[in-house]
Amino acid sequence: MSEVKISAEPRTEFGKGGARRTRRAGLVPAVLYGHGEAPQHIALPAREFAAAIRHGGLNQIFTIDIAGNAAATLALPKAIQRDPIKDTYEHIDLLIVKRGEKVQVDIPVTLVGEAAKNTLIVHESNTVSVVAEALHLPSELEVSIDGLEAGARITAGDVKLPRGTELAVEADLVLAMITAAQSTTQAEDDAAAAEAEGESAAE
Repeated sequence: MSEVKISAEPRTEFGKGGARRTRRAGLVPAVLYGHGEAPQHIALPAREFAAAIRHGGLNQIFTIDIAGNAAATLALPKAIQRDPIKDTYEHIDLLIVKRGEKVQVDIPVTLVGEAAKNTLIVHESNTVSVVAEALHLPSELEVSIDGLEAGARITAGDVKLPRGTELAVEADLVLAMITAAQSTTQAEDDAAAAEAEGESAAE
């Protein structure tokens, strides 16, 4: 995953009022911390940050150029607060990382291929936790379900990991299960049986 350069401004206003004024100015309140350094309160351009996340995902690495600082800082989003109604970013926690450093992150998992006919896929988790070099984080991981029959389980150990990436969870962690699809007739029979059982209980 490539780095995205982004400019930032030091933030001197705090609290809800200061955060609202920051957002009205087209910026997102953020805090930058890690590696024993004192937390830095900054503001990022909302549009540029949103565009980078849309393109690179939640594990996008940023090169942050803070006004007044001599050197840029590499950082990884650690926590992102969003407004679910406005679909805007409310606050961002950024973790300082170094080149060559390994970090633990959750990576989206995509199921590829088609399971056997008359089956359904039950998702247990859409991500898997891995450890990888900060500047070489995979944007997504894949696992094949092609031809899998009902009863099959997809685990973390089934995920294809790129070189240099390791699982941070047990290999037998279940990510998805293949189950038999219930036919319409069977579903109607089950519903009728449940209804009859309910009537018997009422009597």
